[in-house]
Amino acid sequence: MNNRYSRQIRFQPIGEHGQEQMAKKHVLIVGCGALGSANAEALVRAGVGEVSIVDRDYVEESNLQRQHLFTEKDVEQQLPKAIAAQQHLREINQCIKIHAHVMDVTGETLESLIKDVDLVMDATDNFDTRFILNDALHQHRIPWIFGACVGATGMSYTVIPNETPCLRCLLDAIPVAGVTCDAVGIIGPAVQMVVAHQTAEALKLLTGAAGKQRATYLTFDLWNNLYQTIRVEGVKRDECLTCGMTPTYPALAYQNQVKTEVLCGRDTVQLRASTSHSLAALAARFQVFTSVKQNEYLVSITYQSYRIVFFLDGRTLIHGTNSVTEAKKIYYQLVG
Repeated sequence: MNNRYSRQIRFQPIGEHGQEQMAKKHVLIVGCGALGSANAEALVRAGVGEVSIVDRDYVEESNLQRQHLFTEKDVEQQLPKAIAAQQHLREINQCIKIHAHVMDVTGETLESLIKDVDLVMDATDNFDTRFILNDALHQHRIPWIFGACVGATGMSYTVIPNETPCLRCLLDAIPVAGVTCDAVGIIGPAVQMVVAHQTAEALKLLTGAAGKQRATYLTFDLWNNLYQTIRVEGVKRDECLTCGMTPTYPALAYQNQVKTEVLCGRDTVQLRASTSHSLAALAARFQVFTSVKQNEYLVSITYQSYRIVFFLDGRTLIHGTNSVTEAKKIYYQLVG
């Protein structure tokens, strides 16, 4: 172990003890796109003992510009991002336990994912999921590291239950624009800058570097040469529904969890079925009238002007529309 991690161990604030501590830790990474795949690679290379990755999507060609862990072969095979990441990460470090989960993160599914987890890395692309994380992780007293980027800008903040303001408090004080990389684009260096800050804070937490965590909200714009840290300890509110005196964790209520949604500006609608379908049966049905791509995790077809992807867990992506009504109509035409 010392040879693999020798340069990291020589960094005195980590040392042998910190490396041993890190080898006992379990990190959950929520989202495996640009931020998630880079966070996963950095933590696996650093020697975190166990890494779990959860993501609902699959690798597409447009991902390759900034999602460094993936390859053209992953695109050709339409591999789920979590599975592709797991395969590549095992080639990087066979000593690490790496778990892949192809699923959506909801209040219900998150409960099973955070058992025995020491830290959660936020690499999602939407605030609905982040608010679920915020509530569930405060309820279970698990620290997490928020990260987001779009264009040439990025931001990061470490949330420690019972110590720092939560995301709900933070966003009430510092509104964050809702633009997405699909709408305005993104450059790779912005991703890497956010990941650098996220993983640096993760290493501090995982090695027990008490008092070294950055307490400020960080934001930057690489294109316009702006870099800012904001003190936010004063925004914590006693009446906050997540971290206040009488928390109710509203994002975990079933009625507040999104069941059907338009994905992150992608001209794509995700539908969740109450039961999952047999992928083999779907492939057999669709082969009669269209070409089918299939692996053990999903079935993908082209229907009229739409590309439709059925997942093993019952989710369906309808590419080519941002109308939920239209997406449901296409789904029922195909599946009934």
